[in-house]
Amino acid sequence: MKVVIAPDSFKGSISNFDAARAIAEGWLYHRPEDQVVLVPMADGGEGTLETIAASNPDAIRIPIDLEHKPVWLLLADGTAVVELANICGITLLKELNPMRASTFELGIALNEIAQDARVERIVLAVGGSASTDGGAGALAGLGVHLLNKDGNQISLGGAGLLELEAIDLSEVIVAPRGGVSCLVDVTNPLLGDEGSAAVFAAQKGASESQVIELETGLRKLQRVTGLPDFPGAGAAGGTPYGLSVAWDILLSSGALAVASMIGLENAVANCDLVITGEGRFDSQSNSGKVVGTVAQIAMEHGKRIKYCVGSSELPLGESGVALVDIAPSLDEAISNPYRWVVEAAKRLALQLSD
Repeated sequence: MKVVIAPDSFKGSISNFDAARAIAEGWLYHRPEDQVVLVPMADGGEGTLETIAASNPDAIRIPIDLEHKPVWLLLADGTAVVELANICGITLLKELNPMRASTFELGIALNEIAQDARVERIVLAVGGSASTDGGAGALAGLGVHLLNKDGNQISLGGAGLLELEAIDLSEVIVAPRGGVSCLVDVTNPLLGDEGSAAVFAAQKGASESQVIELETGLRKLQRVTGLPDFPGAGAAGGTPYGLSVAWDILLSSGALAVASMIGLENAVANCDLVITGEGRFDSQSNSGKVVGTVAQIAMEHGKRIKYCVGSSELPLGESGVALVDIAPSLDEAISNPYRWVVEAAKRLALQLSD
């Protein structure tokens, strides 16, 4: 039997690469005759660049001129793969700073990349952001002037948007000729009860009063730009919205785009069984997340699907195993994820054998 193993990371616990290896180890323990194909997956958040790099051995890693030396990826066809999370993501902060965290460093990176003669198009993975600045910092990095009432550049961060009175696009860097795609895993708008501040700012350290201030700043950004809100504009603290002020961007499902770039569909078409997984399996998993995307591809090709997950609010039955159901405690499952992913995969293999 040929088995494709395509998990996401279990956020904050185990990477997608290690999860795939652990599932393979557990599966082969009981079914050593099977052929396993490891295809770690991502959805546009942290780890997306490395996931794409693993399937593109000819890709070139190019350092970005920033203090912590992040990189972008140049593929053979001239595609530049950029990951917000490794440039100005939330995991890079020593302390959360919801009002002053910004996307400025992303703008600096995009500025460099857009002017690189080798680049035909940019694919930007926007997940894992630390800020709620509506992409204003990225615009500043691209040469856009965001001005206060005195004609000076506004402060960085979501709080700076409260100062915004005018925008000057006269010196913006031009996008590559092949365009810019933003990989997103949510469809939230910029504003409102389902918008960027209301839904995500608290996760970035914002208090209730700060959420209100951030929403006010984003509304000011929308009013000054005059650009209509749109589904997905609220991803990554509103980064797609801001970029769309300067560039004609295209929003894409992160998981579907990554699946295409790493050849997942071809692997699934030539296998007998697919195993996927993530940290938490819930009602949102089938809405653009890795697990739902992998399951959709498997079903389109008539392949069986099994799940190895950290926890599940949905009944798994014989289709999967959750680590919290087999580990002695939640803390044990989180602190020793590799061990318990291996054990879960062993149980999956036995289920199939039975």
